[in-house]
Amino acid sequence: MELLKDMSLFVEVCKVMSFRKAAENLEMPSSTLSRRISHLEEEIGLRLLHRTTRKVELTEAGSIYFERCKRIVSEAKLAHEQLGEMLSKPSGILRISLPVDFGTIFLTPLLVEFAEHYPGINFEIDLTPRLVDLVAQNIDVVIRMGNLPDSHLIAHKLMQFQGQLFASPEYLEQHGIPQHPNALVNHECLSFPNNMHWKLSNKGEVVDVTIGSRFVLNNVGMTKQLAILGKGVIFTPYDVVRDDVNNTRLVPILPEWFGDALPVYALTETRLLPAKVRVFLEFLKTRLVSNSGITSEI
Repeated sequence: MELLKDMSLFVEVCKVMSFRKAAENLEMPSSTLSRRISHLEEEIGLRLLHRTTRKVELTEAGSIYFERCKRIVSEAKLAHEQLGEMLSKPSGILRISLPVDFGTIFLTPLLVEFAEHYPGINFEIDLTPRLVDLVAQNIDVVIRMGNLPDSHLIAHKLMQFQGQLFASPEYLEQHGIPQHPNALVNHECLSFPNNMHWKLSNKGEVVDVTIGSRFVLNNVGMTKQLAILGKGVIFTPYDVVRDDVNNTRLVPILPEWFGDALPVYALTETRLLPAKVRVFLEFLKTRLVSNSGITSEI
């Protein structure tokens, strides 16, 4: 504990490169601060700072130690924050990166609700499917769907989807209702690029069918609208089309057949999270499941 405290004092000195200013910021005598840093240097066995009457400079060893200490001290402060009052009243800017469709369909109403619960938090939101650099772009949370590539990031599973088949009553009246997934080869199917094989399963039977489509696009909202307008069969999670099914704009096809589970993850740089991020993830895990009934983390 004493070592961590001395490291914290060392970081404060390095931030301003002045014992006097650091002592004022810390509200402690300069002599005490200088003595604690000297003790730290003795413990390490290396000179960390060059002191003159005019200025303070880092040694080569001091520069290396400062970079390590900054992270350690920062994480220690975050740990205290999690246990303190700030956890109940988190504040600051929450920077989130997420796919456009997930953001517009699922997250927008939840953000409104979350913002009402935590008025001290402001938001910066980046809508993109690409995996951003959390550190370089100063992002707190990245939300992504599907299997994740290997990385150093920490994955927090929020929920998972399973695709189902839907079409408009007009389309089915004109083209007929498929009685088995293999019959989809004779139907217009609305698909994403690089997804011309639909895999469906039912009680152990698995079918991988190659589909054809006049419309291939990468936006869920437009795909759904084309399905409503009678342009084909859509393969999507029920919660994407819940309102359309309730209003009979779309109807389920082969309701006993499901696609593979599609997990949704929140990615963070570390497991030691600031309060604003921690409460956001806890909120999402609770609300996404309660709103949809979709399976959450197991």
